[in-house]
Amino acid sequence: MTVHGEREMLPAVGKAEGAKALAHFTDGYNKANRQLDPALNPSFEGGALLAIDQAGVKAAHALRPQGNPAFPALAFKDAHFTVPKQAGWPKYFVADALSNRKGPDGSPSRWFLVFSRNGIDEKWRAVYFATFEGNKAPELKTDADGYAEAVPSGGGSGLAVSPGKLSRTYADYLNTGKGDAFAPGRNTDKLRELRAKQATQVGARLQWEDQPSDYPPVALRTADGGALVFFSTVYHTQKTWFEGAKITVPANLQGIVEGSPKGSNRLTFTTVSGQAVKVPAEEAGGKIRMLNRSERITSVRAQ
Repeated sequence: MTVHGEREMLPAVGKAEGAKALAHFTDGYNKANRQLDPALNPSFEGGALLAIDQAGVKAAHALRPQGNPAFPALAFKDAHFTVPKQAGWPKYFVADALSNRKGPDGSPSRWFLVFSRNGIDEKWRAVYFATFEGNKAPELKTDADGYAEAVPSGGGSGLAVSPGKLSRTYADYLNTGKGDAFAPGRNTDKLRELRAKQATQVGARLQWEDQPSDYPPVALRTADGGALVFFSTVYHTQKTWFEGAKITVPANLQGIVEGSPKGSNRLTFTTVSGQAVKVPAEEAGGKIRMLNRSERITSVRAQ
C-alpha cells in the first residue's frame, strides 16, 4: 500500500527520530559555539532561529577568531516530544527538555524547540526557541493517541487572529499603537513606552520600524480551543547622531557591520525576534498573551 504524505494526516515524527533530531541540534549548537563558525548553523537550525543564532556566532567570531574551546556545552535531559498529525509539507514538532542553562530564577531552564523540515530527505532543523515561566507551556489539545492538533495558518483557524496574520498584526501594533489584539505587558505596550523614552538621547535620535517576517509560523491547538503560536518579526532601529559626531560600533557588533561608519552619522540596526504567544479562540474573546520573546541584532549598516 502506498501512503501519500501530501494528502494523509500522518504524525510528523516518531519518538526515536525526535530524540535523534534533538541530539543533532545539541551537537551542532555546541560545535558552532566552540568553533565560532557561522557556516555550521544552517546544518541544525533554520528560519528565525538560524537568523538569530548565526548572527551571534558571527559576531563572536570577530572577537575570538580562534574560537571558544571553553564554551560550556549545552546538555538536555527529560525530553518530551509534542507531535501533530499533518498533511503535506512542511512538517514540524516540538521538543521540550530540561537544559543545563539557568532561568531567571536561577533554576534549570526547560527549552522548547520547534523542529521543521520541508521534505522526507531533509534533516530536522530547529526554527523557533522559547522558554516559559515555571517551565510550563499552555496545555495542548491531544487526541486519544496523544497526538497534537496543528492549526492552519490562514482561514479556518478559529482564532482571534490567525497564525499567518500574527507577524503583521504585531508589527503594525508596535509601529502605531493601534489595535487591541494584544494584552498589556513588557513586549507590547511597555515596549512602546520604552521606545518613546529612548527616542531622544543626548546628541542622538532613535527611530524604529517593525515589519512582518517571511518565516512561517507554527501553531498548535490548546485544550481551551485557542493556540500556542510561534512566529517571528523583524525591526529596524535607526540611530542618528549630530553632524560631525564620531561613531563607534560596540565591539560585540563589529563582526556584523556592513559598510564603514567612518564619515557617517547614522547606523541602522536590523533585529530578528521570535515570539511565542497564547492566542484565544475567536468565540472565547480575550487578548493575545505574549509568553516569550527572544531577539538578536543580525546586521548593522552604516549610512
